[in-house]
Amino acid sequence: MAAAQDTPESDTGSFECFRNYTAPEVFIQGLAGIVDQQDVESMIRAQKQILKTAGTEFKKHIALLIEMKRDLDYIFKRIRLVKNKLSQQYPQAFNEAVRSSLAEEVIVEDVDCPVKPLEPEIVPLPSVHGAADRDPDSDGNEISTKNSHIAKE
Repeated sequence: MAAAQDTPESDTGSFECFRNYTAPEVFIQGLAGIVDQQDVESMIRAQKQILKTAGTEFKKHIALLIEMKRDLDYIFKRIRLVKNKLSQQYPQAFNEAVRSSLAEEVIVEDVDCPVKPLEPEIVPLPSVHGAADRDPDSDGNEISTKNSHIAKE
């Protein structure tokens, strides 16, 4: 029994310094004594560097996505202008082409979906001389120079 009293577990005085701490705090203090502080600092520095690099890459990707969205908006605006111009110049041929295109889509969708979508009504816009050359979002006095880096027809 005397040997059992000499072990650290039996010595209640050795735990007296942890009396004011909770069990998790004691556990963390024990781990802190095992882990080398320099290793922890090097891990923190590495994490900060990785986060900095990731943040920079993330910002580059965001900028690229914004530029791509701007380009796509411009492309779709040009497509709408061409469609409007064609529908004004050749209304019968344009409506027939739209119906034909929708019919092809319905045939393809019939395989996947038993319900056929409704065919939209094609209503040509009122004819305004030179409207296809102007930016629909502007006041109409100038041709849009936005996104001039995209090849124009």
